[in-house]
Amino acid sequence: MTAPIRLLLADDHPVVRAGLRALLDAEPDFHVVAEADTAERAVALAATETFDVVLMDLQFGAGMHGSRATAAITAREGGPRVLILTTYDSDADILAAIEAGAAGYLLKDAPPEELAAAVRTAAAGRSALAPAVAHRLMDRMRAPAQTLTRRELEVLQLVGEGLSNLQISKRLFLSQATVKSHLVHIYAKLGVDSRTAAVAAATSRRLIRP
Repeated sequence: MTAPIRLLLADDHPVVRAGLRALLDAEPDFHVVAEADTAERAVALAATETFDVVLMDLQFGAGMHGSRATAAITAREGGPRVLILTTYDSDADILAAIEAGAAGYLLKDAPPEELAAAVRTAAAGRSALAPAVAHRLMDRMRAPAQTLTRRELEVLQLVGEGLSNLQISKRLFLSQATVKSHLVHIYAKLGVDSRTAAVAAATSRRLIRP
């Protein structure tokens, strides 16, 4: 008999974890081994226990971001695969998670059968992307000259959060001149001429979170 797929649920909402556990434990080949209410806890559990797949949220209040936790987990040799399960579908979030090593990216409104299939796909060592996420990545590949880079998205997300160029430079370990250069490129690509217009345009296109 094939061993069940061992799962770790990482989400800071107890109701979400309870719903996921009920859904996944109903599958005969799944076994929810543990839960984590913080990204830090998920990283610690993944380092000490054996899991095949971690279902990882992205936002954990003021704690570690899910993408950082994903990078920490996937950096360990022989570690579990990480499947992002979130409400966020911005380019900034998707790229950060994939570059961190996520094996897949699903939205929380995915049908149960799609979630189960994604878990099995990730456990088998393949990539599992929600159709909408795959479509956004394809759009980026089709028009690279007009596409914001990962770093430009990071800068613009922080602009949207109200940070100054100096604060952004410190957060991302960049010089202020580099931040200004990124903003020039962002304005050109979005066809805008101000920080406010750039944030509005990027938010409407779901490039960054509102």
